[in-house]
Amino acid sequence: MNPYDDFEILGMLFAADYSEIRPKRGEPIDPEFAVRIARAHEEGGFDRALLGYGSMTPETTQFAAHVAANTERLGLLIAHRPGVVHPTLASRLFATLDHFSKGRVALNIVSGGNQVELQREGDYLEHDARYARTDEYLQILRACWDTPGPHSFDGSYYRFEGFTPVARPYQDRHLELFFGGSSPAAYSVGAKHADTYMLWGEPLKQTGDQISAVTEQTEHVGRDRRPRMSVSFRPIVAKTDDEAWERAHRILDIMVADRATTVGASQLVAADTKLENIGSQRLLEVAAEGEVHDRCLWTPSNPAISYSGNHTALVGSYETVAAAILDYAEIGVNGVLIRGYEPLEDAIDYGENLLPLIREELAHRKATRSTPVS
Repeated sequence: MNPYDDFEILGMLFAADYSEIRPKRGEPIDPEFAVRIARAHEEGGFDRALLGYGSMTPETTQFAAHVAANTERLGLLIAHRPGVVHPTLASRLFATLDHFSKGRVALNIVSGGNQVELQREGDYLEHDARYARTDEYLQILRACWDTPGPHSFDGSYYRFEGFTPVARPYQDRHLELFFGGSSPAAYSVGAKHADTYMLWGEPLKQTGDQISAVTEQTEHVGRDRRPRMSVSFRPIVAKTDDEAWERAHRILDIMVADRATTVGASQLVAADTKLENIGSQRLLEVAAEGEVHDRCLWTPSNPAISYSGNHTALVGSYETVAAAILDYAEIGVNGVLIRGYEPLEDAIDYGENLLPLIREELAHRKATRSTPVS
């Protein structure tokens, strides 16, 4: 699997203009802003954009439909949590949206990493049981999308008979599943079902270890090849390295000084909530080992907001950060998800100054290197 082929660059969309350093103002849903940030991603050359999931965030299929109606090319990576709706309904929801968007839908499956946040939507399953349920859920989605039915299922979490979906993905295409998680249970389910396995931003060595774990599980479940691998970062860029580091420290100062804004932007769990998910624990372990890793991976933003997921930054000039992203391609990563602390402004900046450098170097390496990276 050559990571220079079809290396994907993903961004992230928000329904209103806020972030960890920018308090919410006005209505929680701003349709005009949602269009602006979506078009910034499309015009900037992003392949897809993630619409994130949280128990208190806007509902993602409605958000995605609004984006689809106001863009032409941008892929829609819709975060979706098994257990909230029945999988037969989910199969119809996303197949229908795939038709209206003419084949631009993919799902990011989020099994959930914290009991407090999950229980807000009535989900009281323990960690490994959630992944067992996700396994059934994805079996059902795949069958309903890939074959006409009728479908029946009798499992530990779902049971139905004779489901025959009229709406299947646009032009019978393969609707892709993205998946994340850093626990053995996550590796097992993701290796079985994922088209792309998503990791949070860790140093090269730890990322390589996770790729190996997913690869091992893929072989165990009998797949011919492992899923594509994607890693998520929060790039903090500027014209020079010094300017970027000054900006990084300003961002960190704001996050530390205004925890209320930081927690509010995550809409996940309170600052004093015990961490349950392995991914957050891994990020805190990396941060404890040092502030800067490899070329320019910066970790203090993770302990500053450790309860809300991935905040690992790549800090430097456009050239430095592009080179750092290519370092991950060299170890077998097939794409990145990048989002900034100033969502719209950073998306525009990435499209104008960072993505062209990444794509130029990918093309150069593909043209000059004949041996695939394993």
